Amino acid sequence: MNSSKEPTKFDYVLAFLLFLLFCASCIAIYSAQTTSAQYEENFLLKQIVWYVVGICIIGGIMVFEPDQIRKLSWYLYGFSTFILVILYFAPSSIAPKINGAKSWFSIPGFGSLQPSEITKVCLIIILSHVISKHNEKKQFASIQSDFILLGKIILVAIVPMGLVMLQPDLGTTLVLMAITVGLTFMSGISWKILFPIFTTIVVAVTGIFYLVLRAPQLLEKYLNVRQYQFGRIYSWLDPYTYSSGDGYHLLNSLKAIGSGMLTGKGIGENEVYIPENHTDFVFAVVAEQYGFIGATVVICLLFLLLYHITKVGLLSNSDFASYICVGVICMIGFHVVQNIGMTIGLLPITGIPLPFISYGGSSLIGNMFAIGLIFSIRFYYRTYMFSEE
Repeated sequence: MNSSKEPTKFDYVLAFLLFLLFCASCIAIYSAQTTSAQYEENFLLKQIVWYVVGICIIGGIMVFEPDQIRKLSWYLYGFSTFILVILYFAPSSIAPKINGAKSWFSIPGFGSLQPSEITKVCLIIILSHVISKHNEKKQFASIQSDFILLGKIILVAIVPMGLVMLQPDLGTTLVLMAITVGLTFMSGISWKILFPIFTTIVVAVTGIFYLVLRAPQLLEKYLNVRQYQFGRIYSWLDPYTYSSGDGYHLLNSLKAIGSGMLTGKGIGENEVYIPENHTDFVFAVVAEQYGFIGATVVICLLFLLLYHITKVGLLSNSDFASYICVGVICMIGFHVVQNIGMTIGLLPITGIPLPFISYGGSSLIGNMFAIGLIFSIRFYYRTYMFSEE
């Protein structure tokens, strides 16, 4: 079937949404740093610099068509895995432990870099390639073929998940799992296979949660889970009992969000102290200083971003590109739900930032990498002769 490429289309809607998120991020970080004497650094200026770097990354990604990115998928996957291996064996002078996790490279004059943020996007690319290639070669649906595809997905995903869990970084591992689960659901594998597997996973997670409450020493011994991670579960269930420790962040976050009411207290008028309020708990700052209206605006912007990515995926005639969109939606969507959920007490605290809003160079680079893929998909959108469209 012949194909003709339409005139290149820059996605102005996506660019405008990114601009609005940039503005929201700058306002939120400025509000956070002007009301906290915890740090002397200018996080607003650094965030602007990281956004500029992210724009350059988007421009670099758009040089490549989706088919070219697909050809590089195994190289990107291998590179991201190699970096995680280097991080694991690197000395503390290069990769220090922060909050009990060895997740960052310390680069003099540059700051810290978290390679797992890039790993998320590389996992999206390689899984999209594996699934689309398998389905292209599959002549007819069969249980055997579906099991083969499921095995490929597990083998590809388990390597980065295992390396990230060894750091240990439970939050990022959960993001990688969300990406894998989302793409597996959309891969075309029969529900006769998926239903019992995911039912088993739910039962296993329930069992792990029970062990956290009743026998945490077993998880610490066999799954490399650290004691401070148990504290996050305990403080989530009963924050008042742990108000002087792990529950401190959650209680103060709830106080800040509740005190903002409808319109907020105004910029620089926060009364509740929250450590790391420019990163993981930036949503609490928004809710306190700009109230329910400000928090709703941020949520709507993120929802519109996910909605637009969904539209791009539906418009694409490439299975690989559509799977890329699914993976990016799973990644960003999980971040949004988990971050906002933990600040309002619906989910345990995991240290996952709010995409495009929280301060963080590594996180923003990873997200802009993912958005660059969406720009590329839209920019090189192709139509086909004799297609139904």
